[in-house]
Amino acid sequence: MPASQQVSELASQLRVMIAGGGTGGHVVPALAIGRELRDKHGAEVRFVGTERGIETRLVPEAGFALELVRSGQLKNVSLATRLRTMLDLPLGVVHCVRLMREFRPQVVVGVGGYASGPAMMAAVLLRIPSLAYEANAAPGMTNRWVGKRVSAAAVNFAQTTRYFRNAQVTGVPVRPEIFTLPPRPVGAPPRLLVTAGSNGALIFNETMPKIVAQLLAEVPGLTIVHQAGVRRLEQTREEFAASGADPARWSVESFLTDMPAQYEAADVVLARSGSTVAELCAAGKPSLLVPFAAAADDHQRKNAEVLVQAGAAEMLLQRDVTPEILLEHLRGLLLDSDRRAEMAQRARSLAKPGALERIAGMVLQLAGR
Repeated sequence: MPASQQVSELASQLRVMIAGGGTGGHVVPALAIGRELRDKHGAEVRFVGTERGIETRLVPEAGFALELVRSGQLKNVSLATRLRTMLDLPLGVVHCVRLMREFRPQVVVGVGGYASGPAMMAAVLLRIPSLAYEANAAPGMTNRWVGKRVSAAAVNFAQTTRYFRNAQVTGVPVRPEIFTLPPRPVGAPPRLLVTAGSNGALIFNETMPKIVAQLLAEVPGLTIVHQAGVRRLEQTREEFAASGADPARWSVESFLTDMPAQYEAADVVLARSGSTVAELCAAGKPSLLVPFAAAADDHQRKNAEVLVQAGAAEMLLQRDVTPEILLEHLRGLLLDSDRRAEMAQRARSLAKPGALERIAGMVLQLAGR
């Protein structure tokens, strides 16, 4: 192939840089966006993250190049950490400027998290079209900083649009099969699914063993699947066993990989309220949400409030969770099939299928494709 043709093809290929990460709530949708652009639109996609995030494992496993920059937390950390982050931030921006001049992306996508800030700032400085992705009702600090400077934004909630320029309510990338789960069979024994992030939720691991025997006794036929996280798996299993609850009716796992199947089998979901809320709506599942109290900018509470106001979920603040109160809420939901059916319908009304295609479309538009 002539050199001029190679240069022409290189110039015509869509190049996108996706920045951010730290947790699954940032990295999983970022990878979904990256795969959509690579597999359906032939884009070359490069990721920018930090060494402290799970992107260091998940991004290479997905077959993408990953560049690491120095960045850190500013919220809910010590003064020393904040000072170190403030010192690292300009270095991170300079590093990202160098990466962008080398890679020459037509669009930079920021998904929030540690690396998103310096990358989006670099994109603004270089006047590269930029897209902010925000799954939460209230943006984190990074997206609030860059919100009025980015070219456009893809958000999950209508009330979030005010924080950004040219924002569109696209929804959150959710696996397509979750939108098409069949309804629970009439008369099927009830199932409670307890889930949280990859590390589980300490409040669930500590409280559920205290109520599991009574809950199983008061809800005929109930079974429970509880995701505890690797670190608390054995202790939580031991505490479930010590409760005297019938071991045939409960299961404690470290991590659940078959989430579509788990949602399909569940009548009620006890969960945190980060990115999980989009899956709950897509699956049409009634839920009891306990926002993570230390989440940045209290975004989990704000996410849960959207579902509560729509009648799709109940919410308990973590400070209010006691064995008695948790038992009361779960028992009430599990014994009231009519209310569950109404909550399921209201949850589905909040679902946004096609989010991934809409986000990719925004990237293509910014790239002039």
